[in-house]
Formats: sequence, structure tokens, C-alpha cells
Amino acid sequence: MPIKHPNLHLERINGAIPAWRGKIACADLQPICQTVRDGGGRLLALWGSDERAQGNGFVLHVVLVNETGLVCLSVSAEHYPDISQIFPVANRMQRAAYDLMGIAAQDGQDQRQWLRHAAWHGFPLRKDFVTSPPPCRGEEYADDYPFVQVEGQGVHEIPVGPVHAGIIEPGHFRFSIVGEKVLRLEERFGYTHKGVEKRFESLTLQQGAKLAGRVSGDSTVAYAWAYAMAAESIADIRPPDRALWLRALFLERERVANHLGDLGYLGSDVALSFGFAQFWILKEQVLRNNAALFGHRYLMDSVIPGGVTVNLTAEGRQVLEQEYTMLEQQVHILRHIYDEHAGVQDRYIGTGRVEPKLAAQLGLCGMAGRASSQAWDTRVQFPCAPYDKLDVKMAVHQNGDVAARVTLRFDELFESLRVQRDILVNLIGGDELAHTLDRLPAFGFGIGMVEGWRGEVMVAIQTDADGNLDRVHPHDPSWQNWPVLEHAIMGNVVPDFPLINKSFNLSYSGHDL
Repeated sequence: MPIKHPNLHLERINGAIPAWRGKIACADLQPICQTVRDGGGRLLALWGSDERAQGNGFVLHVVLVNETGLVCLSVSAEHYPDISQIFPVANRMQRAAYDLMGIAAQDGQDQRQWLRHAAWHGFPLRKDFVTSPPPCRGEEYADDYPFVQVEGQGVHEIPVGPVHAGIIEPGHFRFSIVGEKVLRLEERFGYTHKGVEKRFESLTLQQGAKLAGRVSGDSTVAYAWAYAMAAESIADIRPPDRALWLRALFLERERVANHLGDLGYLGSDVALSFGFAQFWILKEQVLRNNAALFGHRYLMDSVIPGGVTVNLTAEGRQVLEQEYTMLEQQVHILRHIYDEHAGVQDRYIGTGRVEPKLAAQLGLCGMAGRASSQAWDTRVQFPCAPYDKLDVKMAVHQNGDVAARVTLRFDELFESLRVQRDILVNLIGGDELAHTLDRLPAFGFGIGMVEGWRGEVMVAIQTDADGNLDRVHPHDPSWQNWPVLEHAIMGNVVPDFPLINKSFNLSYSGHDL
């Protein structure tokens, strides 16, 4: 068993990855979390569900991960012990759980509202929630968010956002600075709360797959696969082998496209416009090949519960082989230019550093975590099919600065190209792409987790008495990593924030459901 505790009894809830679930009492939550933390484990996700119709009241779900797998702890309670002192990343998740479901962490140090920007009365994820217009300005509710004040001689604030220049989603950044040196950064999100989790309640299983793939558009394959994995675990089915190989191909293509785009942006942020242009030419070619071979530039709706919707032809294999050869040659050249450019390296090295100790304490995960010695990659630790046959080499660096995050992107890009070649070798025979899966068993509970390009993407699904979607919770790794960005900027100058921010490239959309 992944966690030993006298009051914890676990049942396996996923056949694709090692995942268990256990129902516990409130009093056992903190001790179990502390045990996992002491053993090097992490908090993956936290959310609430309204299960009053099943006689369970309100239920808090906490997913922990250690070297043996995932454990979902379910606690029936409207109030529960604060775990943010054990896992600092729990802070925002707990606040969101209250704003959406009214489930409160007792004695939590930070009780500020996280999402409710004068947008609704009550708790929208409760089953008896009735929509109503927001109060007029000055009536009943004032959106006066109490940012932390930094005082001292010469200290002043720079508010940035929530509206930004260009095409970017809203987020507010409050800098406390002396001169140009950043003393503190505080973030606030939730300005485009889309109602994704509420929308799932009215969708069929297949309609839900389309929505899952749009939680964060740059990670559509990761979300769709995690959603499908959760559904397939409830239905106890395994997709056709060819579908699994194609899913891995799509996921690696998503990884390559995003790394190419980010490497271009990271050149642009240090005035190397040549790098931006060259990397985006390469990314555009990948996206055009996606559209030509699979019907969508970003591979949306290619992964569904039960399998996939598109195939790869023999001609398509040749196109991809040519693409891989071209990318390997061009990216090698561009990497040499980045590594040998004195001005670029001067801006990268030492900027936005997150020490490995701090990264571990704050739960930094995914690509940014691996750049700070956090050796976690679902494809390696918990390889679902076909990753159990692909032997992915995990890239890990220890400096934790912009330079390390750039280096890691290059390493992962080349490894992803190698993995895609292996996938093409194994993608033989079999024309079946999907098993029919339109409805799930009643009162099901399933979790899916996929290593997206940014980090671990998790989706949890619960069904009602008729097998319909009752509660769907998508979780983006940006929940873990946004708070760490506040620390990464400390001691740096304000003009370096765009560079540090882009080196993480976190999702606003996946963080604001």
C-alpha cells in the first residue's frame, strides 16, 4: 500500500496508473498528510463535491502523490483541518474550495476570497445553487481585496493588470519594490472564471471530453487524455493498443510545439528577435502538419473516452519522419546560438532562481520543478501504456534559474523527438481506434493523470445514480507553480519579470475554472 495508517483503507481506482482512494475522518487528514510529506510526497490536488443526494453531505477530496502512486483521501465534512501548514500549495486550493463549494478549512491563516470577484451569491458548485445577478457596485459586496502591504523607506507598489497588453488572459500582479528591486510579488487571479466545473454537470460523457480538451488550450491532449483515463477507469475498459500509441504521439507533439514556442518567446524577451522568428517558424510547421494529418492545429478532439478519433496513414508517417529530421537539425543550430550568445546568457544565468530546497517545500512540479532538481515525471514514475514501453529519459537540472528552465526545454524537446520515432516504430497493425463508451456506471469515481508539457494534469470524475457526470474536477500544474513564481522574482529587477514569467509559462485558463 502507498500509505500506511491504521484508519486508512484503500481501494484501487485506476488500472492504467497506480491510484487508490480511501475515506477518512477529519481527525486523520493532517496526520496522513504529514506522513506523506515526511516521506517526500506532495499534494497534487484538492477540491470539494456536493454529495448530499447520496447521503454523504459535502465531501473534501485531497489527492496526494509519492513514489508509489496517487492516493485520494475523501473526507465528509463541511469544515476540515487546514493542511496549508503541511503543504503550502494547499492555500489557494482551500480558498477556491470554499468560494465554490462552501467547504472551509478551519484555522487557515489565509481566509481571503480567491475567486468571488462580486460575481455570484452563494456557492455555485452546490447542487441547489440558483444563479442571480451580482450586486451593483457599492451594494452588499465590495471587491476590496486586501493585498499584503510592504512598508519601509523607499518602498512603493507597481500594480500590473489584470488587463494586459496583447492577447493574454487577465491576472493581477502587485509588486512591492525599492528602486527596481522586487521585495515581494503578490498575484491575484479568477477574473475570467468560466464556470467549467459547473458546465460539466449538464454534459454527456462525450460532450465532457470536448470541454476537458478546452480547459487550457495549449494542453488539450493532456486534459483530454486525463479525462478519458478517468472515465475508462470507472468503466474498467482499456482502449485499443493503436489508440494508446496515437495518444502518446499526440501528447509528445503537444510537448514539442509548446517548447518550440516558448524557446522563441524566451529569445524575444532578451531582445533576440532572430530566435523568436526561427523557433516560431518551426512551431508553425509542426502545427500545420498537425492540421494536415490529424485535422486540427492543436489536436483538439483527437482523444476521447474509449480511444482516439484520428489515425496516422503511411504517408503521414513519412511526413513526420521528415519533420523530426528537420527539427533535430534546426534546433541543434539554434541551441548553439543561444548557448554561445553572451547577451542572452547574461540575462538567463542566475535570473529568477528557485533553489531546490524551496522548490521541494513549495511543491514546484513539472518542467519548472525538474529545472530545480524535483525529479518527478509521470511518464517515468507511473508510466501508463504505452509509456511503459518507451523508456523516457527524464531531464533534471539543479540551478533552478531561467537558464536551467531553457536548458531543460531543449533537453525535453530532443527526448520527445526520440520518443516519437519510437512510437512510429511500434505503431503497426490494428485498425481499431476506439471502443464505444457513452455512459459510465452509477456512483463511479475515477482519476486520470498525464504528464503534460507544463506538468501533471489530473482530472477526477464522479457519476450519479444514472451514470451521468455528477462532478468533474480538472487540475492544472499551474496551481502548484504560480505561487512559486512569487518567490522566483524576489531580489530581481522589475524588467526581468516578463522573462522569469515566460520561463515558467503558467496557465491562467487552467487555473481559473
